[in-house]
Amino acid sequence: MNILERINDIFRFSEGKGWIERTPSFIHDYKKSYPKLSILEDNHSDIREECEKLLAYKEKITNMEGLYGEMTVGGIHDIKWKSFVFKSGRYVEKNCEMCPKTAALLKQIPRVKQAFFSILDPNQYIRPHQGYYYGFLRYHLGVIIPNNNENNKCWIRINDDPIDNKNNDDDSIIKGEKYHWRNGEGIMFNDNYIHDAENGSDEVRVILWIDIARKFPWPLEILNRLILKLAYFIPDVKKASKRAEVDFDFKPKYT
Repeated sequence: MNILERINDIFRFSEGKGWIERTPSFIHDYKKSYPKLSILEDNHSDIREECEKLLAYKEKITNMEGLYGEMTVGGIHDIKWKSFVFKSGRYVEKNCEMCPKTAALLKQIPRVKQAFFSILDPNQYIRPHQGYYYGFLRYHLGVIIPNNNENNKCWIRINDDPIDNKNNDDDSIIKGEKYHWRNGEGIMFNDNYIHDAENGSDEVRVILWIDIARKFPWPLEILNRLILKLAYFIPDVKKASKRAEVDFDFKPKYT
């Protein structure tokens, strides 16, 4: 058992004791704990505008597969899925210059550890999987959702059953709850639960994906801060910021 899994066991034990609250599949009232996220929703039109201009050069954007080295080679990432990274431990300033309004908005939000445009091509399915660390909560903002999901073809599904998750039972995903993204709307969830996702439409789907340091009572808060700080010294994680840089031969012009 590696050290990260041991830390996760501490968080699970704390949940079992009632010292920290166990999250539901989807957290709809996230603004109570993370109010600054409303900044993104209030400025969705600016974020979308920058993203649309960026997509004209989509083929230059980093593939999700291999972004974190061996951690993301193959598996669920072996599909047509790209990530335009704003932050991975530190801000990728070269990328931030491409989307300055979005970057400026992100820099107003505390506790952000990772942020990127998740760009999923048409008719792509992300297989069931679980996250790797309990110290994050994940936020999604619908940036470009085809037809604003009128046909419910773009979704994420989560099974929060404790037994299924303990047993790593990916087949149990059929019992999960679905959320359908909408343009300009946000949702938060715990990615450690079994989840899958799909863009079943014929157009590109983009969400702004943010991993936020979960709020804990002391001393778990101190432990989480330490682990997150150390995580970015892992070689593949440390190299991700460099891998994420988009090498445009020019700088797109934004007004």
